[in-house]
Amino acid sequence: MTAEITIAYEDVYKRFDAPVLSGVSLSVMRGETISILGTSGTGKSVLLKTTIGLITPDRGDVKIDGESVYHSSGTRIRDLRKTVRYVFQYAALFDSLNIFDNVAMGLEPETIKSLDKNVMLERIATSLENVNLDPRKVLSKLPAELSGGMRKRVGLARAIVGEPRIILYDEPVTGLDPVNSATVNRLIMSIAERTKVTSIVVTHDVEGALEMSHRVALLDNGKLRFIGTPDEFRRSEDPLVMAFADRQAAARAALKLIEHEAGDEDNESGSPHAVSIGV
Repeated sequence: MTAEITIAYEDVYKRFDAPVLSGVSLSVMRGETISILGTSGTGKSVLLKTTIGLITPDRGDVKIDGESVYHSSGTRIRDLRKTVRYVFQYAALFDSLNIFDNVAMGLEPETIKSLDKNVMLERIATSLENVNLDPRKVLSKLPAELSGGMRKRVGLARAIVGEPRIILYDEPVTGLDPVNSATVNRLIMSIAERTKVTSIVVTHDVEGALEMSHRVALLDNGKLRFIGTPDEFRRSEDPLVMAFADRQAAARAALKLIEHEAGDEDNESGSPHAVSIGV
């Protein structure tokens, strides 16, 4: 990993009915894998989507290689976006297309036109092999004929077939069992190590994030609460970080929150009694 900045989020703000991102600044280095953690609704996926313009910030900017994704020329913005691939939460495969055609969607139209059919077949087959899928068994199948874990891996193959410099992963292991989750996380690591791609992973899988990442970021109420290495994350004394790093701490924090909210309700109703919760 070098010290060269590939992606820079600069004081990014976004609100919908309420604030979602409240001044997030974060630099991602070339070849780095960084995971973004946080409770639901803290803006993780929103931040990811601002990287390629799926969501436009209300304030602030996102830059790739020092150039604004929002304020450069239209041609330059399109060129920047061609270097990025987005892996959607549920693979987002096209149900009516076979696996060959789904993976081919990861190639730019001009690339498809320039490639001999046999060369394109080899490239797609190699991408599937790189995510531990046998092209002979899956190329002609439809997504509905594959398991959830296999569909996730096809989504990874589509992301890497175009040889991008940046891959954005939005909850890549959601809905998978522990074995398939570990498989996908290891594939993300393998892809990063083999291709030196810059990767941002939005995930709820804390252990997976700590295993695969150079650094981990924690968003809390739209703000960056922590950024550091996995070891720094594990050693942090921040109560919220500790709750993410330790399931027992998380359970205690949740119980305190329930007790606090219950106490607030009692105060509003004038009840002097404390609430007892059995666990």
